[in-house]
Amino acid sequence: MHRLWQALPARQRRLWLARGTAWVAPRPDPLPLPACGGVVVGGEIGRASGLGEAARIMDQALQRLGVPHSAIDTARRRPDARAAGWPDRAALVLHVNAPQLPATLIGLGRGRLSGRRIIGNWYWELPVVPTSWHPALAHVHEIWAPSRFTAMAFEALAPGRVRVVPPALALAPPVPSPLDRQAFGLPADVVVVLTSFSLASSFARKNPIAAIGAFRKAFGDRRDRLLLLKVGNSEHHGNDLLLLQEAIAGAPNIRLETRMLPEADMHALTRACDIVLSLHRSEGFGLVPAQAMLLGRPVVSTDWSATTEFLDESCGVPIGYRLVPAADPRGVFEAPGAVWADADIDQAAQALRALADAPGRRIALGQAAEAAARARLGGAGLLAALAAIGVPVPDPVARA
Repeated sequence: MHRLWQALPARQRRLWLARGTAWVAPRPDPLPLPACGGVVVGGEIGRASGLGEAARIMDQALQRLGVPHSAIDTARRRPDARAAGWPDRAALVLHVNAPQLPATLIGLGRGRLSGRRIIGNWYWELPVVPTSWHPALAHVHEIWAPSRFTAMAFEALAPGRVRVVPPALALAPPVPSPLDRQAFGLPADVVVVLTSFSLASSFARKNPIAAIGAFRKAFGDRRDRLLLLKVGNSEHHGNDLLLLQEAIAGAPNIRLETRMLPEADMHALTRACDIVLSLHRSEGFGLVPAQAMLLGRPVVSTDWSATTEFLDESCGVPIGYRLVPAADPRGVFEAPGAVWADADIDQAAQALRALADAPGRRIALGQAAEAAARARLGGAGLLAALAAIGVPVPDPVARA
């Protein structure tokens, strides 16, 4: 049976799994009650994943705001012991995307869901949502989206049930470790361009080949310019890693870093670099560019999808693009009629050259980036969502 299942197309397996788990998963109460007991944040809190980071950021932001809350790591095989102490009428905000959400609810059990408002805090990177997301709609009262870009896709799926709740990054900013450039083996007299991504997040979507192409077009083999490719989850995606190695073969000024660094060290690495480059094809939020901005780094980024909501010409370098049909060899980031962006490599190369040759502009742009990120990625969206579902917010925060 296992061999027959594996022989099916990946897209078909995902759809059947989503439908099957949705059929047996517990459903929320028909009418959501006010979440007067606060919030329970659920997600892969212990994992180095985008959704796990989003859950940790919300947990930290709620702590900073003084909002009653608790957290549960849904990736554990056994329910978190703290689940027994969930306050009555606390909303359950699950950072678990729709295809996996019914299975998560099965693991939590019907008893923990009764009387709660169930919210799916979902991330998606295309303007069209695939069919495998549909079955989970019956298991949430509403959807929180990290950006207007993503919310538009969800609104077509669940009209009137979508709120835009960007991660409150300014309330839970990146905190670097004390490590400096020397600790990472980066030369002091070289302009370092950082491209950071996880291979688990789709090689095609993150589009590191475009970043390599733009860097090589900008600088050739110049030894005073260095491209650092920080790659996560490479051990699980050997074919993608091989593509990267082939793309940088023979380049003396491109370095590949595949070590899994502690979070604080990763932020220190970002701070140690001069420019952050993200020529993504699409982002549902754009955590790497956003955190780089909060660390005062100038960011060169594709001018499409969710990053445009916090990065513009006043605080970064947006790069032009053309829209093309979304095609993901893994079959994850695909949906009928979906498109994503191919960044303009020539324009990106020009932007890199201009920034590399102007240290003063890099400093000024980094300062503008930090100020913009603090202003645009504060807690306003989260506070508005909490108030809308009846979560009590302490008076000092409400007055602020």
